[in-house]
Amino acid sequence: MAIWLKRTKLKYSMVVQLPYSPDGARVLQLASWTPATGLRYLTPITLFPEKYSNFHGATINVTALPYEPYWLESKEGNTTRYSGTDYEQLVALGKGLNFTFCVLPSRSWNEVTDQVEIRKSFMATVLRGVIRQRLERWDYTFAFEQTTAKFVMATPIITPSFLSFYRPLSGQVWIGVWACTLIVCFTLVKITSRKMWQTRHGVLSTGSIVLESVGTLLGQGLYGRLSTSQSNHILVGTWLFFGVIVGTAYRSSLIASLTIPRLPPRPETIEDLVKAIDRATIESFGASVKKFFLNSESSAYRELGNLMVVGVDSMDGLNAALMKKSAHIGTPLNLQLKTSRNFAKLDGTSPFYLGRENLLQTSMAWLVPHDAPYTPQIDKCLRIISQAGLYEQWKKETLEAAARQSRLKQRKEIKQQGLDGTEDSQKIFRSLSITHIQGPLLLLLVGITLGSVAFVVERLLVSDPHPSTTPGSSNQL
Repeated sequence: MAIWLKRTKLKYSMVVQLPYSPDGARVLQLASWTPATGLRYLTPITLFPEKYSNFHGATINVTALPYEPYWLESKEGNTTRYSGTDYEQLVALGKGLNFTFCVLPSRSWNEVTDQVEIRKSFMATVLRGVIRQRLERWDYTFAFEQTTAKFVMATPIITPSFLSFYRPLSGQVWIGVWACTLIVCFTLVKITSRKMWQTRHGVLSTGSIVLESVGTLLGQGLYGRLSTSQSNHILVGTWLFFGVIVGTAYRSSLIASLTIPRLPPRPETIEDLVKAIDRATIESFGASVKKFFLNSESSAYRELGNLMVVGVDSMDGLNAALMKKSAHIGTPLNLQLKTSRNFAKLDGTSPFYLGRENLLQTSMAWLVPHDAPYTPQIDKCLRIISQAGLYEQWKKETLEAAARQSRLKQRKEIKQQGLDGTEDSQKIFRSLSITHIQGPLLLLLVGITLGSVAFVVERLLVSDPHPSTTPGSSNQL
């Protein structure tokens, strides 16, 4: 507010400069004073008017760049259409303060913020984190959003494991099962080997009894070759009951572990992240974030700051994370939308995962020039919008629209590939591969090898009890 006192003889004039009025920018005389008449008001406007409560339809300049879901841009011919939560908030702000806006062309985030710093733009209308280092160049509006910075990396690939058949049960359970099997086999051998309890097949060998016992544990039926003693009945009955429970539990856990296999360890914390990557990418607005990390007291944060590469587009950063030991840093909502919209498979899965630990938790606001006189009025409107829940509603609607577009895109891809309503639709579902059943295959290979070796050894060491006679020998004379 600027008020001038203009003295002409014994008359004083009080004038004010109004940057926005129905007639545009103007200088208006508010009152005059003379010794005879005293203070005389010439207009209904108060001596200290609020200049920025009404822009009277003026057009102001703002800067922004696409950043889902906060600011979106789409081309329709030569017309650019905007959407997103921050755009909706800017439209509501314009209605409240009676202004229209013009989005200045910007080629990078640095240009977005530079135009605010030189006061060519009234504000940058895409939310930015409130970080101390940024206050050197700009000021902030009312913080209307709370968010975090997270990292996204490629989900580790499941490597083949020969222990796939072992993992459904813990080591203690396996030891208990094998111990019970040995005890039962030993007891059955002792019972069946007694002469009074022999079967009609004679005394069974130890190997036959072991095959009977292990076979029932694996769900095979009895062949009726065991002894018919009452003690044998009691033991076999309890063993069958034990086998049903253990076998059912194992098969159920095996199916679950094969269809949803255990993922390899992956970085979830900052300490794990800096050990697993060669670089971390972030868009150009992350220069102050890198500076913040480098000045941190934590060694992990400082190391992450040294690994950060600023100015990488989000799509380039995500593609690099798929092929290299790299991670991309951004807000969780933006990263989830980018990965689901551009990298989601037909079955809805994504090749990325979001790290559990927050790299940075901060308030979010718009950037404005230092000491901008219109900031209090903008803050007042932003508080009203935030407290009314409008921003959260716009965010919900934007996310629903993005999810709807993603589903339509997937349906279109399925239709183009001819997968809907046909037998080929099974291709979109995950099937078991060598990664999942490597263990049973290796176990079978080991059994075949050992069986072949035993067969060769038997043929070499065991003599034939009925040797054949050759023609022309003395026995035929």
